[in-house]
Amino acid sequence: MRVAVISDVHGNAFALEAVLRELRAASPDLSINLGDQIEGSADPARAAALQAALGAAEVRGNNEEKLWPGGRRTPLSLQYGAWLATQLSPATLSRLAALPLSARLLDGQMYACHGTPQDTWSSLLWAWDTAQSAYRARDPRELRALVEPLAAEVVLCGHTHRPGATHVGDTLIVNAGAVSDQVDGDPRARWTLLERRGRHWSVEFRAVPYDVEAAVAWARAHSPLGKGAAHLLATGLMDGRGN
Repeated sequence: MRVAVISDVHGNAFALEAVLRELRAASPDLSINLGDQIEGSADPARAAALQAALGAAEVRGNNEEKLWPGGRRTPLSLQYGAWLATQLSPATLSRLAALPLSARLLDGQMYACHGTPQDTWSSLLWAWDTAQSAYRARDPRELRALVEPLAAEVVLCGHTHRPGATHVGDTLIVNAGAVSDQVDGDPRARWTLLERRGRHWSVEFRAVPYDVEAAVAWARAHSPLGKGAAHLLATGLMDGRGN
């Protein structure tokens, strides 16, 4: 059993195309999309179409919740939302806004969410330290309390733009890397491949080169956030939270 996981595409069709070429070559039995599909500035309409065509199991991210009525609160977010509405159809935006918080797959053995089982804006493996403006490893007791009730072999999450994995008892927890908007200074696109042999799961985090310059050029030419988006895509350095 091979499972491909993408997360945090953030409207970057250029990065997503490169990831999908690798993903399809891996011939997964199941593909999963952990959300934050379109909130970005490198051709979000094409990114939305590519994700819809993938036919993956999907959950919503915190940015899909911005598509809800009243979900955008700041002037900058409202400005971006108005532009995004010119790029995608109302039907597409409505479909994404209605995605579920979580999904159970493989007869309940796999649990997928964007942030935590309860909240798209929080993170599972790491917790946001407001005082330090940085993520810290979540207390193992807190992590166990969140994961054990799920009774799953594998728990998948995204949101942080930081790939990582650990075990809580017999449960493998995987924080998938982000397709776009990196935080580690490496602008390559990321995706995750899991494989089960018997009852053992392995995880491989993959980094994929893509045409960053083309993505930057599109963002500069078309997005109201072009300058900031271009800097993020080119440097692979997101300030603060990866959301």
